[in-house]
Amino acid sequence: RFHDAIQQVQGMVLVEVGPDASLTALTGGVALQRRDKAEAVTLVAGLGKAHALGTGVDWAAFLGGRTAHVDLPTYAFQHEHYWLDGDGVGDVTALGLDADDHPLLGAAVAVPDGTVLTGRVSLRTHPWLADHAVLGSVLLPGTAFVELAVRAGDQVGLPHLAELTLEAPLVLPEDGAVDLRVVVDGDHRVTVHSRVDGGPWSRHAAGLLTAAPAAPAVDLAEWPPAGAEALPVDTLYADAEAVGFSYGPAFRGVRAAWRRGDEVFAEVALPDDVTADRFGLHPALLDAALHPVGLGSFFADPDQARLPFAWTGLTLHATGAATLRVRLAPAGPDAVAVTAADPAGVPVVTATSLAFRRVAAEQVSATAAVVREALFRVDSTALTATAPAPDWALLGPAVPGLDLPPAAEDLPPVVLTWIGTVEGETEPERARTAVDRALSTVVDWLADERAAASTLVLVVPDDLAHSAAHGLVRSAQAEHPDRLVLLTTDGGPVPLDALAAALADGETELSARDGALHAPRLVRAPAPRTDLAPLDGAVLVTGGTGALGAAVARHLVTAHGVRELVLTSRRGPDA
Repeated sequence: RFHDAIQQVQGMVLVEVGPDASLTALTGGVALQRRDKAEAVTLVAGLGKAHALGTGVDWAAFLGGRTAHVDLPTYAFQHEHYWLDGDGVGDVTALGLDADDHPLLGAAVAVPDGTVLTGRVSLRTHPWLADHAVLGSVLLPGTAFVELAVRAGDQVGLPHLAELTLEAPLVLPEDGAVDLRVVVDGDHRVTVHSRVDGGPWSRHAAGLLTAAPAAPAVDLAEWPPAGAEALPVDTLYADAEAVGFSYGPAFRGVRAAWRRGDEVFAEVALPDDVTADRFGLHPALLDAALHPVGLGSFFADPDQARLPFAWTGLTLHATGAATLRVRLAPAGPDAVAVTAADPAGVPVVTATSLAFRRVAAEQVSATAAVVREALFRVDSTALTATAPAPDWALLGPAVPGLDLPPAAEDLPPVVLTWIGTVEGETEPERARTAVDRALSTVVDWLADERAAASTLVLVVPDDLAHSAAHGLVRSAQAEHPDRLVLLTTDGGPVPLDALAAALADGETELSARDGALHAPRLVRAPAPRTDLAPLDGAVLVTGGTGALGAAVARHLVTAHGVRELVLTSRRGPDA
């Protein structure tokens, strides 16, 4: 059939045979034989190209019933990173620091009257942290602050944590990293601060370090303890979810629990894929050791969400534990005494008291707002520096607000040109005209050998019709740095002395408004307001029947108290 469907010509051309036996030639043709190439190789390559272009090829018949093809990946290339991520600590000793092999810390430095430990955490480098969410936000567990404080105590030879107050939760951003600073001063006070992506520092914990006390008196060698009654733990994490605690696999460590009087005992363990190496006591394991408080009668209102608040008399007796035997006993209002041992009954950690405090969603949201302050937006900043006017000239028509001489044959270091439109055109026509002028001007400028040592300042009106021209100039700047500058103007005067200083500083985008020169700058975006009053009356949501509209409607109800919604769609009542 194949030979009957094509005409023998020099350099055979593949054609497609349709259902009605008509012949449809592929655009441009596909050569199946070439004078200087092997016949079989050229034939198979041609059929493959035809197949890629959409022509049906009976591969099974062509290959005599053998396997015709193999499945390819769902995308064309398997992307591999060849560059380091930059999250490694490296040789910090070359910088005058002491290396710290702790998973949450990277270096330590002794300063007059104190010691500072530094670290950096994120959900990408420490993915197990994402398994600890409270009231809708991922928090660094309070037990991580204990781990940091104890590690700082080891650094200065004071392993006993006499007290540690957790002052504010640390909300981990979805993207980006958090810098940690653990400081021990000359009075043995320890503090833990954090900042997000270079933002302001926030203090989260403060405490006091001392020498280690005597060994604990509670013995957990007998297990389960005599007289203890087994408790069901199947619904423990579902009950925690109901009050706002969402624990992922890394933190779901409770394996069994018992009660004896007002004491609660539990067995907790890390999952197999979470390692305790290099930790004093893994925060996820110590956090899991506290989860059975919900099985006892330690709180007057067990349905209220609570977070660890103040530790007293904590000592880490052994490191690297992956499984714990835990005893929780009353230690005052909303407080428990904590004792934990390894499977052999050897003490691992003890605390005289751990006080809990209630936490509300508003408190977590306020802390999350601090994290969101690390977001930035582009703002316009006035430039006040001035400089003498350089040797510059005007290319093409006059620029509104500027009085410059026309460019001569020998171009000066700076040349300005006007990219404006004529009056009387519609907005779409003005946009098209502006883009055409900007494109032709840039192309001619880059092709002119005389302009190789000069900078072209394209002066463009700052309005909607010329916004496409702005984008075109920015794209050209990315391909030809240091050759083009974009200057948008409101039509008023342009301060030449400020423009001269800006060009000398290497600015690539400027704006002249109200007689002043501005440049775009990144500024910290304000946190969203949380004190908005409820909206009254009905709220209209256009496009409200789609997925995005549903999310907007839900937010209006839950965040703004809206009780009447009108959801419309382009499909009308049929949506």
